[in-house]
Amino acid sequence: MNAEQERRAPAGVLVIFGASGDLTARKLLPALEQLADQGALTPEVVLVGVARTPMSDGEFRDYCRQRAPGDGGERWHALTETARYVAGGYDDPATYARLAEVLEECDRAHGTAGNRVYYFSTPPRLFGPIALSLGKAGLSRPDDGESVRAVIEKPFGWDEDSARELYADLTTAFSEEQIFRIDHYLAKETVQNLLALRFANSIFEPIWNRTWVDNVQITVAETLGVGERGGFYETTGAMRDIVQNHVLQVLSLFLMEPPTSFHPEAIRDEKVKLLRAIRPLDEEAEIAANAVRGQYTRGGTREDLMAGYREEPGVDPLSSTETFVAMRLDIDNWRWTGVPVYVRTGKRLPARVTEVVMQFHQPPQLPLFPGPSSELEPDALVVRVQPDEGLSLRFGAKVPGHAFRVQKASMDFSYSSFTEQSPDAYERVILDALVGDPTLFIRADEVGRSWRIVDPVLRFWAQDDRPIPLYQAATWGPPEANALVTRDGRNWRLSS
Repeated sequence: MNAEQERRAPAGVLVIFGASGDLTARKLLPALEQLADQGALTPEVVLVGVARTPMSDGEFRDYCRQRAPGDGGERWHALTETARYVAGGYDDPATYARLAEVLEECDRAHGTAGNRVYYFSTPPRLFGPIALSLGKAGLSRPDDGESVRAVIEKPFGWDEDSARELYADLTTAFSEEQIFRIDHYLAKETVQNLLALRFANSIFEPIWNRTWVDNVQITVAETLGVGERGGFYETTGAMRDIVQNHVLQVLSLFLMEPPTSFHPEAIRDEKVKLLRAIRPLDEEAEIAANAVRGQYTRGGTREDLMAGYREEPGVDPLSSTETFVAMRLDIDNWRWTGVPVYVRTGKRLPARVTEVVMQFHQPPQLPLFPGPSSELEPDALVVRVQPDEGLSLRFGAKVPGHAFRVQKASMDFSYSSFTEQSPDAYERVILDALVGDPTLFIRADEVGRSWRIVDPVLRFWAQDDRPIPLYQAATWGPPEANALVTRDGRNWRLSS
């Protein structure tokens, strides 16, 4: 039995707001089925759905079974057999009065002991109203010996000001310790492995600094366009969708100082310190020099011609929304001063890949080697978040033969080498929320610091009257993204 199976959720009710929605069907119910089949959910865990869609308890139970991809084991069958459903508007007091009755019935019938986890699987505009309604109904504060938590999906606001407004709404009902903000990237095995890579291996920590590291690159690339999400993407863009949360969260875990312990707050403290150390891009000249945006146009091959962003459903034909972002960030602390961090993300790029690359300084004696070895790429540690989760260490090695030729070689580790199957990210975040482990969830001060990094750039782009740079689909972004790196005498690591 592995460590994940040894962790079991205590007695309690998991209440999903938006239970008839897309996220619940695609992610939450399949994750719950897996957790049930793994034995991670005790018999005293009960599922309650809340949504506007009219359904009876029986119809909701059938819905849960239909949306789960597996055959469903004995525990999953038992979980769905006791599931309850509350239909009603999210701002209707009657909805919460009925929910209170259902929760009390669960306590009496199934021993859920007054413990609740509210999962907000709704559009972000409803987060505040749901929290306020839970508070007014007296459902947000635990009595002695009970636990009540609110699990919030991203985005956490539209900018720093709206994030503060959301925080004010949430904290009228919940304390900060009760609020669990999800970034599912942090629940991916390779992202969690960053902590083990650094702090469980003595060979890495001594070189994890400016003395040995030349630059760090973070790439989050997607081959798909916006598809049917054009309306959503028009109001979001790549900076809000990926950089403000996924990229900065991975960056902070990868580059933070060693925590004093593996207590959740010690880890989150160090992440916040790292985000505070990122030099803000406040001046327009700094932003223009260090932040690049782009938008994909029609591209590909004659046989596989991909539509441009402005041709996608729900997109303004004159849109200036960015589908690509590249930035150079500098960290002003003792460990990383002088080491540039290059980040990029985009849609309709040539490969689907999320990776973190730490490139090391070139050895001073490299020109002594004959032939093309003097043009070798720098040594690098590559952490692959997706696909093929794992890591590679790239280094120079002699090619077999009589001549002394050096070329790049690699040592690779893949999570597929483990016999245990990596859990889906939503399995981890749901179980952590039920258990009450906040390590992989985002604290309010992390949200604020992240917005403070990207807000000036977004404001500058909003008032910039120059046309947005364009790039053809299936290419690595606009030329300005390459110039961002090549002007420093470096190159993006090309992902394959």
